[in-house]
Formats: sequence, structure tokens, C-alpha cells
Amino acid sequence: MRKKLLVFTALLLGYANFSAQQVEYIEYDLDNGLHVILHQDNSAPVVSTSVMYDVGGKDREKDRTGFAHFFEHLLFEGSENIGRGEFMKIIPANGGTFNANTSNDRTYYYEVFPSNKLELGLWLESERMLHPVIDKIGVDTQNEVVKEEKRQSYDRPYGKLLKVVSENIFKVHPYKDENIGKMEDLDAATLDEFMAYFDKYYGPSNAVLVVAGDIDIDQTKALIGKYFSEIKSKPEVVRDFPKEAPITESIKVTEYDKNVQIPMAIAAYRTPGFKDRDAFVLDMISTYLSGGKSSVLYKKLVDDKKLALQAAAINLGQVDYSVFALISLPLGDVELDTLISEIDEEIVKMQTELISERDYQKLLNQFESSFVMSNASVDGIASSLATYYLLYDNVNLINELLGIYRSITREEIQAVAKKYLNPNQRVEIDYLPGEESTN
Repeated sequence: MRKKLLVFTALLLGYANFSAQQVEYIEYDLDNGLHVILHQDNSAPVVSTSVMYDVGGKDREKDRTGFAHFFEHLLFEGSENIGRGEFMKIIPANGGTFNANTSNDRTYYYEVFPSNKLELGLWLESERMLHPVIDKIGVDTQNEVVKEEKRQSYDRPYGKLLKVVSENIFKVHPYKDENIGKMEDLDAATLDEFMAYFDKYYGPSNAVLVVAGDIDIDQTKALIGKYFSEIKSKPEVVRDFPKEAPITESIKVTEYDKNVQIPMAIAAYRTPGFKDRDAFVLDMISTYLSGGKSSVLYKKLVDDKKLALQAAAINLGQVDYSVFALISLPLGDVELDTLISEIDEEIVKMQTELISERDYQKLLNQFESSFVMSNASVDGIASSLATYYLLYDNVNLINELLGIYRSITREEIQAVAKKYLNPNQRVEIDYLPGEESTN
């Protein structure tokens, strides 16, 4: 028993030390405006090369949605020096893995290679930025790929959940449009429009390059200069999105989806962008309400009262506005209004009483665990460094984030719940089986 206790204590101490470790990095700019962040970790022979572009679903012209997501695919087509379709063959042939993803706010490409393939990773990303092939063959090919992706993503139960919420919570900001885009917009776009989009958004000053892992700093700087310095700078991207009017009274909406068999109750609130301190507090509130099967909503609605199959609070962070959504699936013939009322009871408790010290400590433990896991690999660290630089304007958030969550008090949780989570500040959506609505 004593031996087990000593082992457990050692694990706890190791965990505490690991969670407190600072992520070291250096950053600098090339003359063309490309921001570079390097993180050296020679503990394993792997390296991550990644580029995050400051372009996402919100960046579109009228009737031209989905371009950023489309380019996520299109920029794998090839370049002047990489044959069509070869991009995705070269990486695994050299022991690497890769992926890309697009949100409303940014597009992210990354590769993880054995560290002796660092130069290959940098060359590939420079080719993507310098001179990709954007032609009719590539556009037509990826148009079909995106259509199939949309069918797989949307034509499944609750696949349109985010679309339904976004269209109702936003009226004028481009967050109202689906990130994947409308197929009629992509079909109608000309090759010149795609080329103009690339010229506007995919320049070095609108991106950050992150290299993390088993590297030598001086050698890496030299390779970055070799492959990225020749890329010409482009004009700064200027944005002026319309502002949303505050929601001041509850809005009731009914949406239909032929792929849904069980209705869903949704209460969605428009909240501040994720750089705002209140957004971090809302992260904690969502975790308190639905972070696991012992959380407040799951325990009450699913386990104890058996009113629901599922209940959750989701805090979707974005740059300009975030979305806080409460969702629940009824069990049997339970009315959706009943679920919302039961959830509201828990929100009111948060607004009128401090959460318990025990629940507060549980929250801190959950966020510490999440923080450690997010920085447990070089590709995780690379993603965090790129995100905090490009979207939060604070690279060192990678070291400060846990401290921010630890500084949030129970009183602050109560105050933020009072400030944002009121019935007159939300859209209530009955998401029902049936033929889809046309709005």
C-alpha cells in the first residue's frame, strides 16, 4: 500500500511540474511580413511545420460563401513544382502525416515529419504560399470533393445544428453563413474570382509560420529564409464587418430537418469574441453545466429526472462574436419547453448562488488537465502558438491561459451568468423532424 501511495504521489508531483512548465519559443518577422514562431523540443525526433492564414468562412463577397474552406482543399492540388495530386503522396512517402482545417476565422495547414525531413515540410508550405496551381481542373475537382463533404456532414442527424444556430443568432455578420459555403455560390464563381481570393488572403503578412519540435534554431532560420523570403508581400487585409444589434427579447424559432428523428431544444446566446475575459468565464460555465456525466445538466436531466437523452452547454468561441448554446434531446414525450425550463432553473441557481467550492475546484482541475493535454505534443504546441498569435494577438497565452482560468472566481462566474444568460437575450429554437424550412 505504501509503495502504491508513493507511486501515486510521484505521479501527482510529475503532473504538477509538467503542467507548470513554460513553453519556450522565439518569434520574428521576415521582410515580406511573414511572422515566424519557433519552438525547440529535442526530446523526440519529430517536427511540425504549420501555417495558419488569417482567412476563414467570414471572409467572403456577396453571394460567394465558402471560399476559405474551398481553398483548404484547393491548395493541396499542386504547385509549379509539385504535380497535381502529388502533395498528398509526398508527405506519407517521407514518413509524415498532414491535415488542414478551416473555421470562420482562420485556415490551418500542418505536417508532422521525422525531424530529418524539416526542409521538406518547409518547402511544401512555401510552395503552397508562393505559386499554387489554381486552374479549372483543380477547381472542378475540388468542387465535387466539397459537395461530397457537405453531403456527408449535413445529411446526417443534427448535421445542420451549427447552421441552424448561426442563421438565427446572426442577422448581418457573415458568421450567419455556413462555413462550408453554399454550393450554388461555388458553382457560380469564376476562375478569376478564385485567383483574386488567393491574391488577397494568402500572402505572407496574412499568415504565421510555426515550426515546433526537434530543430536547431539557427539551421531552421536559414531554411525558412531560403524558402519563404522570396515570396512577395501583399497589401494588408482590411475588414469592416457589420455589427449585430443586441438581442433584447426572446426570439422563438422552429426549424425542420428531414434527417432528424428526435427533436432538440436549443437556447442560443450571442456572446463576446473569445479574446474578451468574459469568454473565458463562459468556457468555465459551459464545462460546469455539461463537462462530463457528473456535470449539472447531465446528472439532473439524464440521470436523476430521466427527462432527456442528452443535455449540453456549448461555448463556441470566435473572434468577433461567440455563441453559447444550451441543447437537449427529450426522452419519450417530454416537451421541449420542459427541458428549457429545467435548464433555466440551473442557470438561475448560478445567477443567484455561488457554485460550491468543491465544484469550483473540480472545474480548475478539468481546465488544468485540458491545458496539459493540448500542449502534450509538438503539433499541439504548434497549433496553440499559431492560434494565440493570429487570433488572440498574444502568443504567450500558451503560458498564461491556465493562469487566466485559475484567476476566475466563483463570484465572477455568477456575474457573467447574470450578464449574458437571460431569457430575453437568446434565440429559442425547436429543432424538429420534418421537411426543411426555407428561411
